[in-house]
Amino acid sequence: MEKIFKLTAHKTTVRTELLAGATTFLTMAYILIVNPLILADAGMDFGAVFTATALSAAIATLVMAFLANLPFALAPGMGLNAFFAYTVVITMGYSWQQALAAVFIEGIIFILLTAFNIREAIVNSIPNNMKKAISVGIGLFIAFIGLQNAGIIVGGATLVELGDVTHGTALVAMIGLVITGILVAFKVRGALLLGIVATTIVGIPMGVTSWAGGSFLPPSLAPTFLAFSFKDIFSVDMIVIVFTFLFVDMFDTVGTLIGCATKADILEKDGSIPKCKEALFADAIGTTVGAMLGTSTVTTYVESSAGVTEGGKTGLTSLTVAVLFLVSLFLSPLFISIPGAATAPTLILVGLFMISPVKDIDFEDTTEALPAFLTILLMVTSYSIANGIMYGALSWILLKIFTGKAKQISPTMVIIAVLLLLKLLLG
Repeated sequence: MEKIFKLTAHKTTVRTELLAGATTFLTMAYILIVNPLILADAGMDFGAVFTATALSAAIATLVMAFLANLPFALAPGMGLNAFFAYTVVITMGYSWQQALAAVFIEGIIFILLTAFNIREAIVNSIPNNMKKAISVGIGLFIAFIGLQNAGIIVGGATLVELGDVTHGTALVAMIGLVITGILVAFKVRGALLLGIVATTIVGIPMGVTSWAGGSFLPPSLAPTFLAFSFKDIFSVDMIVIVFTFLFVDMFDTVGTLIGCATKADILEKDGSIPKCKEALFADAIGTTVGAMLGTSTVTTYVESSAGVTEGGKTGLTSLTVAVLFLVSLFLSPLFISIPGAATAPTLILVGLFMISPVKDIDFEDTTEALPAFLTILLMVTSYSIANGIMYGALSWILLKIFTGKAKQISPTMVIIAVLLLLKLLLG
């Protein structure tokens, strides 16, 4: 372990890394059920997508572990799966086989972009203040997801409003938040993981946690394996679809890598991410393999910050996550039984931990402060990491141009601006 992951150099231990990996896995295990449910709406086989989800997550996260030695996990991305099912298939009328072909093409393009260092250049060109804002924005975003998962915040006449926190899922989550908060306050090792377990147990007598049941054998991949259809692949609509997959995945991954690396305190002195190219290869390979197995775009997960918060600093954390995804193939009823109320407190507390870089953002210079603020604000209000980065970066570039500070804009940022404008024009 020491030789492979350099634990001493990263000031961590096997125990810390294993706990961090288990915590990350439990906070993102919901994707094992949510992803098949969403893609089933597009006509795909639920069982096959479940297996594809677990396998693609394991493969991509293994690449992250051994190639990049970073504590980040990957899986089919939320938002991207919804775009796949509800926009490409249901609204636009393409078959799910054509949508899988678009994801496969996206993965191939990402492998090429990564090989030629284009994606790494994009990551490293983002201004330092925006990198800090991305971490803060992701923190608030993930806390907001936790509040929603628990039913503490729900949709309402004012877009969002406070749910009924006096019973059910919301009440269990509130109790879990107190329990987990106490564990964190006492600096108990594995506090977030213990909090998930404790909240799951609390949910049993309250009717929130229940045994899912079902078979312990992995469902067959046959209905979705290599089920591509390249019909109309060169149509304008399909080109826009591939571009949308590319754009959202690229900036979601960039944002997550920056935010989690900032929290893990592993950024280089120049603000770059160590082994960034290798990390980007992980999601490129994951997306390509995932499409072959039968699932939507694989991306780096913001929930990785839960493991980082527990002290995860190396690929041993991500290796642990990958192994647990493989184990989940044979223990699906157990993981399905963990309610959203049990993971919500962890997401909320991770949000708290991730906003600390806000104190280091330069709020005196408006050309730095406003883009940082928009990055944070729009990640939460538009429910998209990619949107936050998009409007933050565009505002940064425009403010620098119109205030006589254009020399601060690198050529890579100009390319990013062109890509962002294309995304806005293409919708």
